[in-house]
Amino acid sequence: MKRIRIAFFISIICLLLTASSNNKTTIFIIGDSTAANKVHPETNPERGWGMVLQGCFDERILVDNHAVNGQSSKSFIDDGRWQKVVDKIKKGDYVFIQFGHNDEKPNPKRHTDPGSTFDDNLRKFVSETRAKGGIPVLFNAVVRRNFLLKTDNTVEDESLRNSKYEDEIVNSDTLIDTHGAYLIPPRSVAKEMNVPFVDANRLTHDLEQSMGIEGSRKLHMWFKPGEIASIPDGRKDNTHYNIYGAHVVANLMADAIAKEVPALRKYVRHYDYVVSSIGRGNYMSLQTAVDDVPVGKKTKVLVLDGKWEKPVIQKGKKIKFVVFSDAEIR
Repeated sequence: MKRIRIAFFISIICLLLTASSNNKTTIFIIGDSTAANKVHPETNPERGWGMVLQGCFDERILVDNHAVNGQSSKSFIDDGRWQKVVDKIKKGDYVFIQFGHNDEKPNPKRHTDPGSTFDDNLRKFVSETRAKGGIPVLFNAVVRRNFLLKTDNTVEDESLRNSKYEDEIVNSDTLIDTHGAYLIPPRSVAKEMNVPFVDANRLTHDLEQSMGIEGSRKLHMWFKPGEIASIPDGRKDNTHYNIYGAHVVANLMADAIAKEVPALRKYVRHYDYVVSSIGRGNYMSLQTAVDDVPVGKKTKVLVLDGKWEKPVIQKGKKIKFVVFSDAEIR
């Protein structure tokens, strides 16, 4: 009888823990490298805005990022990635949909046409999300940092990604669009199907334009030779974000999401110091984050994951730690 009671109580505890986990609202992200998680974050400074978005919400929201480098709306479906997301959606979850960078590419495995196949794929994401009780949100593509006016606006992300650092050739003081008609379908499908729309292109355009030609490099994978050990030859990459850039863009996205999806507004949070052992913040060391906090200013430090030794806090620093359930300060 005693064993039966113990087994009963254990099963009740498990059910409660499962229910607690299921009470969280999940935000699924589908998209390309500008939003994707990146490998080896301990040495690789590249980040997608979706990789760090968890730090912009409280613990009642779970961000499940399925964006992948090189994916278009077509390849995301054809490779079976979309079905994996569909299978996980539960009622009340959100799906953030952002494609365009790779739909533009001529590769037949990725290419779609605006006004035709691109729109159809977006409609599919929306309809199948709703069929599972989920809430779709459409985003257009973030800008490429392009201050060079060309007659051909086709820009290969891969060539930029692997190019070495060198002096930049520019001929414009204002950003030059590279997406063209691919910016239209997310907005038009959103209007057609009554879906919230986030103008990520305008958000990032205004950000980069305000920072100027040189300042906007700070958002991207622009590094001089020897600046980053894992990139000894340096890099100039006008498409992909570094740690700082992803953090800034994710916070802009969160504010725009709060405006366009009022139900999510109460969950949005902003932290200057976000610590994560797997690269979901702007710090991978709790002690480094604490060291960077200014003396005398009341500051919250968000700790997303990992087990951390209690940091040494300099006298005069007023720090409050916000610790998610998958993190621990010992």
